[in-house]
Amino acid sequence: QVQLVESGGGLVQPGGSLTLSCAASGGTISFSLMSWHRQAPGKQRELVATEFPGGGGTHYADSVKGRFLISRDNAKNTVYLQMTSLEPGDTAVYYCNQANTFGQSMRWGQGTQVTVSS
Repeated sequence: QVQLVESGGGLVQPGGSLTLSCAASGGTISFSLMSWHRQAPGKQRELVATEFPGGGGTHYADSVKGRFLISRDNAKNTVYLQMTSLEPGDTAVYYCNQANTFGQSMRWGQGTQVTVSS
């Protein structure tokens, strides 16, 4: 059974950067569609970034395009989310998701808090 564990969240000032990691154990993510989602207080969970397996490309929400970068290291069985030019509106709990090639969600990580504030 694959488990996903996010890390790297924290408090950062507006304009700052953070890199989130999602480490998988118990199985490979090499053939999985991996994505990052976030949920702010009182709001629905939203898709932030997706990376398709086998060099299939990436997709970003308009709100983070040009500021966030999703990547994976299959050798480390880890997915990353590099976040730059952070804004207070990026404050949320960020979750990693593993899905199959049909886009069906298989599992979530426990989430990591990102707070952007001066």
